[in-house]
Amino acid sequence: LGLVGTIAEGDVVPVDSESGDSEDEEVGPDRRRSRGPGRRRGASRGVFSAEFVFGETEAGGEDAWTAALRQLRGKKAATTLDEKIEKVRQKRKLQEREAKQAKVKNEDAEVEDEQTKKKECEDCSRDEEDAESEYSLDDETIFTKADKVKVKEKRRSKKGEAEAETFFEDASQYDDNLSFQDMNLSRPLLKAITALGFKQPTPIQKACIPVGLLGKDICACAATGTGKTAAFILPVLERLIYKPRQAPITRVLVLVPTRELGIQVHSVTKQLAQFSSVTTCLAVGGLDVKTQEAALRSGPDILIATPGRLIDHLHNCPSFHLSSVEVLILDEADRMLDEYFEEQMKEIIRLCSHHRQTMLFSATMTDEVKDLASVSLKNPVRIFVNSNTDVAPFLRQEFIRIRPNREGDREAIVTALLTRTFQDHVMLFTQTKKQAHRMHILLGLMGLRVGELHGNLSQTQRLESLRRFKDEQIDILVATDVAARGLDIEGVKTVINFTMPNTIKHYVHRVGRTARAGKAGRSVSLVGEEERKMLKDIVKTAKTAVKARILPQDVILKFREKIENLEKDIYAVLCLEREEREMQQSEAQINKAKKQLETGKKETGSEGLERSWFQTREERKKEKLAKALQEFDLALRGKKKRKKFVQDTQKKAQMTPEERSQFEILKSQMYAERLAKRNRRAKRARALPEEEPAAAPAGPKKKKKVSVFDEELTNTSRKALKQYRAGPSFEDRKRLGIAQRRKGGNFKSKSRY
Repeated sequence: LGLVGTIAEGDVVPVDSESGDSEDEEVGPDRRRSRGPGRRRGASRGVFSAEFVFGETEAGGEDAWTAALRQLRGKKAATTLDEKIEKVRQKRKLQEREAKQAKVKNEDAEVEDEQTKKKECEDCSRDEEDAESEYSLDDETIFTKADKVKVKEKRRSKKGEAEAETFFEDASQYDDNLSFQDMNLSRPLLKAITALGFKQPTPIQKACIPVGLLGKDICACAATGTGKTAAFILPVLERLIYKPRQAPITRVLVLVPTRELGIQVHSVTKQLAQFSSVTTCLAVGGLDVKTQEAALRSGPDILIATPGRLIDHLHNCPSFHLSSVEVLILDEADRMLDEYFEEQMKEIIRLCSHHRQTMLFSATMTDEVKDLASVSLKNPVRIFVNSNTDVAPFLRQEFIRIRPNREGDREAIVTALLTRTFQDHVMLFTQTKKQAHRMHILLGLMGLRVGELHGNLSQTQRLESLRRFKDEQIDILVATDVAARGLDIEGVKTVINFTMPNTIKHYVHRVGRTARAGKAGRSVSLVGEEERKMLKDIVKTAKTAVKARILPQDVILKFREKIENLEKDIYAVLCLEREEREMQQSEAQINKAKKQLETGKKETGSEGLERSWFQTREERKKEKLAKALQEFDLALRGKKKRKKFVQDTQKKAQMTPEERSQFEILKSQMYAERLAKRNRRAKRARALPEEEPAAAPAGPKKKKKVSVFDEELTNTSRKALKQYRAGPSFEDRKRLGIAQRRKGGNFKSKSRY
């Protein structure tokens, strides 16, 4: 097929027009690149038709993201970040014009007249000025200079790594001539497949669908963008169509790690089930709870959910349960089984039916049996179409080396790349939410069309950013790892890594946002001295030549100077945001107080009842503190160095570029160290119920008799002490008097005893 086959050393590899086999290669900056859809270089490869696009429009003709945004209507902020950036830019331009006018007044009258005429012309063509005023004639030399790209040499490993056989059965080999018609799928599914534009099944679909139809547990791994969603949804739909439900119950549960991936999987499922009677439901965070509860009460056949919102519904929606689930699917399973979802997965698996089929899918699947035991796989079938560190086959990987004393150049290098070379259809990944927000402001002030996607945004803002990027209203999407898994966005040409991610698995998922469905793509990663070990591992496992990109030093210095000049504007935008946030908080408090005065009752929730959770507040707080990446774990190595770094940065109002880069790298190191420490522990989330203590021998238990005197003498609680100081109550006096009369005595004692 040429899509995901293993590429040997001597094979000819198709590359795009800009790549070459020469040792040194000059790459022009091409500033006026077209903003149309991405070119489909090497697109179909016999698997995808030329018109194929991973589905977004649902059966009713409505876009999946539009449908999700419809639930969140009316929850937008007062002003967007882009509006604030534009306000600061206009203010800066006005100040520059005023400075120019003041300079002109000192010159002779003729020059002054000419300058006023120029000003009038500038006012007439304001839009043209916005596009061109960012760069002066002096900067033209910066844009004409080309980057140098070299082929990075690959070092061969001396020892071959043997793969561990820890599975009951291996089904990675598949029939290459298998088609959808040969899989015995129902007519409604074949009709939906044709409508979606699937030409032939991809390798992962050829391997997984026949095994899934047999009802076996599956652990599958394939490269990003090869159709894993259809590989697990098609056998599930065939099962539901062949054996219709007798009652309105949920029979299939699909768990995903992020909200956006849940929306995408739900959209694909609806399209594949559009000609059948199978019902689907989406339960992810950020969307309306009441709408989801109403849908769950009707008992949908397939439920796509994120773990947190699913547990919320299980504990607060009385009629909803998982005891009837026949198939459990974990998409991005290695993420679902890691430490962040550990407690939640324990709770979900405990509530699921024990007699079920379980399927695990990911592009970076682990093949250790102890990890798979956590979801109770029964004789799992191993289907690894690709190695768990393989990137997309037509991805061109480039790396930019950051010298030890030049860590502060990262922002300047990224800005130079986005301004000169990669101007549209770009995803920029950062390690922290704070850095992503800063890059959005910085690139916006540079005049680029930018959006951001991370966990600090509301669900409305996240979906709006994705929709604008898909509709090409913005050219660059700055994101954290929340957008690194599963999202399929058509036409992404380039992925840029501000810093190298935590692990190689994270890297594979990040660069997997481009070069999907047989198309070509490019990734550019900035590698510092402390990140070179990961680079060596990537070069070692790469199937195609890896390139090293070198930017001219004067270009980097020029952009660093521009960024330093924009620091005041960045601070002004952050101040505007803070003022608006404080105003919104004040308004919310005033509205809450008014409502309480009107009703006379304290507001406790939407219906006056607090929603319950499987953990207490204290347990959740401890878990967050133990696993938070934002805080440095000072117990690990490098304690003094990190403690000093944190203290120094807290004293300063603003961090330098070097300190910001160091913070990003330290966070990645902390994750890697914690992961290594966790792997050394023989502890995983277990699905099987813990062993109960041995039952005591049958027979009546002899309860030790405790006298009232002993019981009250040893009780040191606050209530008991208060009672003792106050003396016996009326009930105690009465009880003591009855006891005394039964013994033939008189109740004369003033003391309690």
